[in-house]
Amino acid sequence: MKPLTALAFDFGTRSIGTAYGQSVTDSARELKPLPARDGQPDWTLLQRLIDEWQPALLLVGLPLNMDGSESELSQRARKFGNRLHGRTGLPVEFIDERLSTRAAKEEAYERGHRGNFAEDPVDSIAARIILEDWLRARAS
Repeated sequence: MKPLTALAFDFGTRSIGTAYGQSVTDSARELKPLPARDGQPDWTLLQRLIDEWQPALLLVGLPLNMDGSESELSQRARKFGNRLHGRTGLPVEFIDERLSTRAAKEEAYERGHRGNFAEDPVDSIAARIILEDWLRARAS
């Protein structure tokens, strides 16, 4: 398989977690989350992120209900992903992110954070988990 670089986004209405990964080592790292206002990021900051990391693909976490159905937040995440594609021209894939936020909160807690996530924001940990899951699925 051809090496691939990707940026992952964990959509939220106040913060959008970000992570970068690549398929050569199947690894991902958290990046600083993007502030959002009612789900709208600062598109200039987002474009700078894309310019800096030069991803071939964008991944957007899709917050599905536990039964697999979509919620209002799922629809907003899809709208965000569609806008990402429209603004960048890059391919966008939506990834089932059920339980990623829970895993991210547990990881932040294990790192010693007790509610102040300024250094290890849960949103970006969740984006990294989404990207790692995608890399694992792609490798198998």
